[in-house]
Amino acid sequence: MTPQPTTRNRDIFKRLLTYVSHLKGIFIISALALVAYALVDATFLYLIKPFIDEGFASTPHPSSVGGIEIASSKGFQSGSDVLKIAPFIVIGLFAMRGTFNFIATYGVSYMSAHVVQTMRQQVFDHILALPVRYMDKVSPGELISKVTYDTEQIARASGNTLVSLIRDGVAVIAYLSVMFYYSWKLSLCILIIVPLISIVIATVNRRLRKVSRQIQNAMGTVTSASEQMIKGHKNVLVFGGQKTESERFAKVNKYNRYQNMKLATVQAISQPVVMVISSLALGGVIYTASFESLHNELTAGIFATILSTMIAMQGPIKSLTRLNAEFQRGMTACATVFELIDTPAEKDTGTVEVERVKGDLRFDNVSFHYPDHKKLALDRISLSVEQGKTLALVGRSGSGKSTIASLITRFYSELEQGKITLDGIDLQDYTLKSLRSQVALVSQQVTLFNDTIANNIAYAYPGKVTREQVEEAARLAYAMEFIERLPEGLDTEIGENGVMLSGGQRQRIAIARAILRDAPVLILDEATSALDTESEKAIQKGLDNLRRNRTSIVIAHRLSTIENADEILVIDQGRIVERGDHHQLLQRDGMYAKLYQMQFGG
Repeated sequence: MTPQPTTRNRDIFKRLLTYVSHLKGIFIISALALVAYALVDATFLYLIKPFIDEGFASTPHPSSVGGIEIASSKGFQSGSDVLKIAPFIVIGLFAMRGTFNFIATYGVSYMSAHVVQTMRQQVFDHILALPVRYMDKVSPGELISKVTYDTEQIARASGNTLVSLIRDGVAVIAYLSVMFYYSWKLSLCILIIVPLISIVIATVNRRLRKVSRQIQNAMGTVTSASEQMIKGHKNVLVFGGQKTESERFAKVNKYNRYQNMKLATVQAISQPVVMVISSLALGGVIYTASFESLHNELTAGIFATILSTMIAMQGPIKSLTRLNAEFQRGMTACATVFELIDTPAEKDTGTVEVERVKGDLRFDNVSFHYPDHKKLALDRISLSVEQGKTLALVGRSGSGKSTIASLITRFYSELEQGKITLDGIDLQDYTLKSLRSQVALVSQQVTLFNDTIANNIAYAYPGKVTREQVEEAARLAYAMEFIERLPEGLDTEIGENGVMLSGGQRQRIAIARAILRDAPVLILDEATSALDTESEKAIQKGLDNLRRNRTSIVIAHRLSTIENADEILVIDQGRIVERGDHHQLLQRDGMYAKLYQMQFGG
């Protein structure tokens, strides 16, 4: 094995141990129980010699079982005394073995469950802190796989590896001690297999680590394909895409099976190879025992003990070899999870914290491009919105309207040039928490949670919220008219992402959430796009009330929703090509007028 992977595994394992560092007491108890478990097995093998040599002795003489002197008594031979006491010794040993096994299994399971819980929470919390630019590049399925599948692999590594490493490792050492105690000459045969097994394990390690990483990636692809189909289930049915999705999933599923079979092949080859190598030592013992020079030193009990111990040693060796695959998968999973945890969180270098801003917003010659894109998404944009005013942004899809909204909330903060200020303070100087608490966002893609309508409206509300406040927000958003018709009203469960509601109903709940937030800056990104004309007119009244005394940025395709805006900017290819109010822009007969004519037929 090359030094680099070994060092990497060592570093990863050290970091993994930090997750159980505060459980030292349970770790020590479990480790001692595993050691005792292995020593009980070795003790049983150690007693085979006196059981045979003295239990079946033909002449009476004092006998010893495990250091316990058993004196002959009249009418009984020592051999029968040994055989009479042997069952009690065996039962006692196996009772101890079972007790130690329970203690070790429970303790290790407790630590493994704790590792999974802690690591999953850490991964989940870190994902919440990752920048939007990172989330844009990573499939949600891959992240879900890290939270679920990868952490489960780590649990197996931290559990099974610990059990086998201590129990089987101590067992091998104890078995060797028993063998060398009774006959070091016969036991030397075992040294033949040590270097050979080391070579096999080192070779297998390299292959297992590579295959394990491929399995992690394959599992992320399976999760991603499943998530994609489930989210787009209605579209799949409408377009008859069942066959396409089935074939897509079959492809990634087959690849995942192929990677798992590669791992199984390595395991299947390595284990019998180790067993064959071990049999060389076993054969060597049997052959060596035939030498005349050893006949005076060996008894039937010694030979049986060494032979039984070598056969018993096959189990721990096989377990340690098999564990190697599990360990490599766990270490690979650890590596991928730690890579995610080590991904830099969203930068927050600001120091300014405010309770509530006035809302004077200004873009000063701002240019911006997305990561990994050379073309500017915004090119020298300058605009200003005073407190209580409404600025509308219109233009073709992809012109840069939503990018402006994303910069206000600092989803992207690395500007090519220029600066953005709120109340005269650079946005970069605000803390993220303070800045985003000033903004209420209603986007085209509404996100609702599998909870009640009331809890969705009050989502992440700072402080306590009363039932009356929730109802008032729903009423201003014109949502109560459909909420009151539901069986449980505001307490109705709406399912995953509001699946029980129509698109317009979901949009109104999102608007109610923004109303309840009562932020000084309001961003409406196609907020009424999912509403029919009648609902749009109704909700527009609520939005007009909401925009009073607030700085409002309205992004819209429907020009009817922005006719009353204080200023309208027409964005095209990241530039402002027109600006003015509704009537001024119509009189200019430019791009805005053409968009208006397309929607209203002149």
